[in-house]
Amino acid sequence: MSSLPLPHGMQIHAPILPGFETVLTLPALELVAKLHRAFEPRRQQLLAARVERTRRLDAGERPDFLPETAHIRAGDWQVAPIPKALHCRRVEITGPVDAKMVINAFNSGADSYMTDFEDSNSPSWANQIQGQINLSQAIRRTLTLESKGKTYQLNDQIATLQVRPRGWHLDEKHVTVDGQRVHGGIFDFALFMFHNAREQLARGAGPYFYLPKMESHLEARLWNDVFVMTQAELGLPQGTIKATVLIETILAAFEMDEILYELREHSAGLNAGRWDYIFSCIKKFKVDRSFCLADRAKVTMTAPFMRAYALLLLQTCHKRGAPAMGGMSALIPIKNDPEKNAVAMAGIIADKKRDAVDGYDGGWVAHPGLVEPAMKEFMAVLGDRPNQFDKQRPDVKVSAADLLDFQPEAPITEHGLRMNINVGIHYLGAWLAGNGCVPIHNLMEDAATAEISRSQVWQWIRSPKGTLDDGRKVTAELVRALVPEELAKIKAGGFEGKFDRAAEIFTQMSTQEEFAEFLTLPLYEEI
Repeated sequence: MSSLPLPHGMQIHAPILPGFETVLTLPALELVAKLHRAFEPRRQQLLAARVERTRRLDAGERPDFLPETAHIRAGDWQVAPIPKALHCRRVEITGPVDAKMVINAFNSGADSYMTDFEDSNSPSWANQIQGQINLSQAIRRTLTLESKGKTYQLNDQIATLQVRPRGWHLDEKHVTVDGQRVHGGIFDFALFMFHNAREQLARGAGPYFYLPKMESHLEARLWNDVFVMTQAELGLPQGTIKATVLIETILAAFEMDEILYELREHSAGLNAGRWDYIFSCIKKFKVDRSFCLADRAKVTMTAPFMRAYALLLLQTCHKRGAPAMGGMSALIPIKNDPEKNAVAMAGIIADKKRDAVDGYDGGWVAHPGLVEPAMKEFMAVLGDRPNQFDKQRPDVKVSAADLLDFQPEAPITEHGLRMNINVGIHYLGAWLAGNGCVPIHNLMEDAATAEISRSQVWQWIRSPKGTLDDGRKVTAELVRALVPEELAKIKAGGFEGKFDRAAEIFTQMSTQEEFAEFLTLPLYEEI
């Protein structure tokens, strides 16, 4: 379909819209092809290892710290020095790669902006490539937008950029090399690196990344090897790239030291990615009859297993001289209801205060209106210091049992069940229509929260503990009965999205016998 000059063996199965040729240049695509040929076999091996590990967990195996890497956990080592541009990250804002979000996030007053090609972005071909164009222009201060009579442009002072490419499980279906789809994350990473790494360095920053969804230190090793080869190909000093890893799977929580070690020349720390972490716990223990979590709203960062994970991450990072970043507060300002807004803001403030007092160096927000209140909480603890690397937390003692202390189990309510159905359908409908970051019921939802919604419903149906507080068992029949009612509520709200199809997908994925590993995998084939 492409009329562009392409590397040998590469095909692009998508239209080349005006401007796309500025990103899809032959040298940039040659880097994509080279990385694909070098690393795709290992990616497939690691994905197969995930399947095998899941099989063992389904058979009753319990995760634990790895005996074969005990020497790394006990060793006296630190990550390479953190560049000055990443010393101060008290508030990081995150969102998708559309032009309005990019400009607003850069201008938000946050220390850092994680632009997202993954969970908060619907990965259509146009979204992915236009996102690359937007970032390239923003870095060079040429990005502007005219929308509804308003002009958006970048301020003189903007946040430090970090980029989240897609996780190891996601393909870029529109680009093949030797007849094989390329990995979506390598595609995102390579295009950004080729066009922007040197420009970022010239401007006093650098190519900085967030790495999602990893399940082992071997997956971190693969990213590290991608970094090493890419820097060599582009003539950049080794260690130029810096990456923060999202610890958003239960298995990665047992390998945090090892993940930092594998990336130690390229590490910018770890982040507590709470929503995907909860999803991962549900997914990995989905057939364990003793496992069952309460309504999503009840599973907060103060739940035993979440508290253990958060404190272990903090301790691990600071021991190794790495930033410890708090996760997302999904609450957003509620402009038309002062009372509800006050409650939301109180929740955000409490969340950030806890992180700051614990010793975290910063945390995430999803909305520019939350930057200032979040910043106040970190500055109240940090003062003029850019971070809290010196807060070592030797008092923290976290065992495998602490990480697996899955509470609370109750309540499970009809309201919680309906909320899961409603959020799942609403988000899926928006995602299918091209929007991957959606405000729903005063929360900023992305793929992670949709994953919690459908996986929790699936697990409640099968768990003997999946019983509502009024005594009714959650069943596939009950879910099917509630779906039309929640679908009608969404449609009555005047929202934009493909909600009928979303309802079909949600119903199927939450009630079918087989558990789908990721919601976005079958969905991606539809866009």
